Amino acid sequence: MAKRMIVTLGVAIAIIATLGFVKFKQIQTAIAEGAAFQPPPEAVTTIVAAEDQWPTTLSAIGTTVAVQGVTVSADLPGMVERILFESGQAVRQGDVLAVLDTKQEQAQLAALEAQRELARVTFERMQGLLNERVISQAEFDRATADFRQTDARVGEVRAVIERKKIRAPFSGILGLRQVNLGQYLAGGGELVTLQSLSPIYANFAVPQQAASQMSVGRTVRITTDDTSGAQWTGRVTAVDSKVDEATRNIQIQATLANPDGRLRPGMFVQAEVTLGPRRSLVAVPASAISYAPYGDSVFVVADLKDPDGRVYRGVRQQVVKLGPARGDQVSIESGIKPGEEIVTSGVFKLRNGVAVVVNNKVQPGNNPTPKPENS
Repeated sequence: MAKRMIVTLGVAIAIIATLGFVKFKQIQTAIAEGAAFQPPPEAVTTIVAAEDQWPTTLSAIGTTVAVQGVTVSADLPGMVERILFESGQAVRQGDVLAVLDTKQEQAQLAALEAQRELARVTFERMQGLLNERVISQAEFDRATADFRQTDARVGEVRAVIERKKIRAPFSGILGLRQVNLGQYLAGGGELVTLQSLSPIYANFAVPQQAASQMSVGRTVRITTDDTSGAQWTGRVTAVDSKVDEATRNIQIQATLANPDGRLRPGMFVQAEVTLGPRRSLVAVPASAISYAPYGDSVFVVADLKDPDGRVYRGVRQQVVKLGPARGDQVSIESGIKPGEEIVTSGVFKLRNGVAVVVNNKVQPGNNPTPKPENS
């Protein structure tokens, strides 16, 4: 009985050992196959890096501001008798925009003119009597003062009547009318806004590090976010005397011609300041850049070797220092040499050493001055 149990146990151990050996060989084979497995190459598009003449500029976001802009208001209270303008109308300096009721002042003026005429006649009569030594000098002086006082009161009422003619303080474009015929206006009551549109200011902020480069006279190019592609060129005319403590930016003011009035006060604009002569930089599409907190990089296509020494077409990740951007392009100041083949799309699925296959049938945008479709 014991001998039979020993034989059975030996057979079981042999079977288990055989199964374990077979399984070990299977795992060893799978590991070897996994180590030898090469993933299929990733499809990418590429571009050959080339030097380009890149303008030395600084870009900023700004707002347009009228050189002169006011809300035209009534100087004196009164009823609106006439309105002589339309909303959005262009006016010249001194044009009458509205007239307030002056019936009471006209009546006062008529009475004072009559008093002045009487005072004038009295003055002339007194002057003749003084020459004949009929009256004293004091009586003549009193008549002279009465005439001058009456004349001054006439001038005062005429000034009030003139002040009730509301005029444009400068040439410009009117806004929307804020008053109606027959409306009573208190002193300071608003009629309409008036903006002088040409020239016009563009105010923008730059970092304090660039403040020393923002000298008066530098060329500024202004664009808007519309689809027309219009540009305006002006010059820096003022630099603020202090830096904003919250943002550490300094305000810059540029003045530019705006003869067609397309720029309006309050518009959002992009400002580009020319800082110096053009310089040679490598330009690549923005889609080629892999942005990361530890450093921006690109993938360079090159001939690499696998662990077995076989050559294949793959990529290596190269850290780069980025320069300014324009349109679809980003400039690279260091890290890339002209002539190197750079991956322009598909960078999100790449890592260092991955095999790639290049397919450049469809290329990403690489235009320094792109325009939206259907514009």
